[in-house]
Amino acid sequence: MVTQACGVDFGTSNSTVACYRSGQSQLLALEDGKVTLPSVVFFNAEEETTAFGRAAIGEYLDGYEGRLMRSLKSLLGTNLMNGQTEVNGRALRFMDLLSSFIGALKQRAEAQAGQTFTQAVFGRPVFFVDDDPVADKLAEDTLAEIARRAGFQDVAFQFEPIAAAFDYESRIQREELVLIVDIGGGTSDFSLVRLAPQRMALLDRRADILANGGVHIGGTDFDKQLSLHSVMPLLGYRSRLKNNAEVPSGYYFNLATWHTINFVYSRKTLSDLQGVYADALERDKLDRLFSVIEKRAGHWLAIQIEAAKIALSDTAVHSLSLDEITQGLTHDLTRGQFDEAIDRQIDSVTQTITRLLQDAGITAGQVDTVFFTGGASAVPLLRERVAALLPLAAKVEGDRYGSIGSGLALDALRRFA
Repeated sequence: MVTQACGVDFGTSNSTVACYRSGQSQLLALEDGKVTLPSVVFFNAEEETTAFGRAAIGEYLDGYEGRLMRSLKSLLGTNLMNGQTEVNGRALRFMDLLSSFIGALKQRAEAQAGQTFTQAVFGRPVFFVDDDPVADKLAEDTLAEIARRAGFQDVAFQFEPIAAAFDYESRIQREELVLIVDIGGGTSDFSLVRLAPQRMALLDRRADILANGGVHIGGTDFDKQLSLHSVMPLLGYRSRLKNNAEVPSGYYFNLATWHTINFVYSRKTLSDLQGVYADALERDKLDRLFSVIEKRAGHWLAIQIEAAKIALSDTAVHSLSLDEITQGLTHDLTRGQFDEAIDRQIDSVTQTITRLLQDAGITAGQVDTVFFTGGASAVPLLRERVAALLPLAAKVEGDRYGSIGSGLALDALRRFA
């Protein structure tokens, strides 16, 4: 069966599109044969072009003048969505920025599938915005408007962990009570769902969803904490001034956060820092900060830190090369430092899971399976803490980047076919 419906997983770090054909859900190649498209846009000032995904990162790292923007999904539900930013000397509305990326996502999927998609189920976190239902609804409505601008006529939404559950359900042989643990770039989302092969065709699955929960913590937060804990001190974070006060921390928090990196490049920041430099006790560290600003290497540094986070999921020590900042500068990061950096965030994640089970009236021993998905679900400390909460449950690894998109395509088939 071929339909004009697809599933769209617009992620903070990576995005996918899937459709149902040949009797199964299929992820579509979106860039260089890969099914993920990094949620990144680069406005090339020299060529006056716009690049997306890996190509965007590549042009930025090749040294082209321009503006790199990432973590676009994080804008939803914030006041920034009503505003604009300057890109290569021109004003760009954030609404138009997200529309251009979703439009590119749709075009690439259609080119790969050889057909037009007019209907879509978009994934959404359990909470776009924590503890603010009005802002959360606004975020969903905004994404729906962006999707329609991109050319989708019928738009529906599904919680991302529920979509992952549908993907897992397509592969099981018996009924299971499953906790979906979806750790994405911007949010951690959880669903407790009763799954079974005989339930797959049902349109109404509300009775099978025992509880949903989420917290606004994800892979980009892990990057930020690793940066602040282990890398920003090399640039002067928490170093002292002559009056024993700390160097103002705002510069480092902006530099450690994807969507605020460009704030560090402003003339006001440079002027303020020159005043701070005069009173600094460790000027060699501030020299490195000035180097980052002058070379506009903030995004480069963020990419190195993200790569270190990924590496520390598989190794105990990762050597970070910082030649771009200071020739010959290296810094070893350890798994222990990473664990210490993100300990508070992981606690928030496990507390959310504990509340979810309590709200559902389910004990840990009743959960059959924990299904991990999302790019940041591989973090060892997260796995250890979740395993300690649910020691008897089987631990199943989903497609970190593809489970949600595949599940959304199955949901699109139910809704639109």
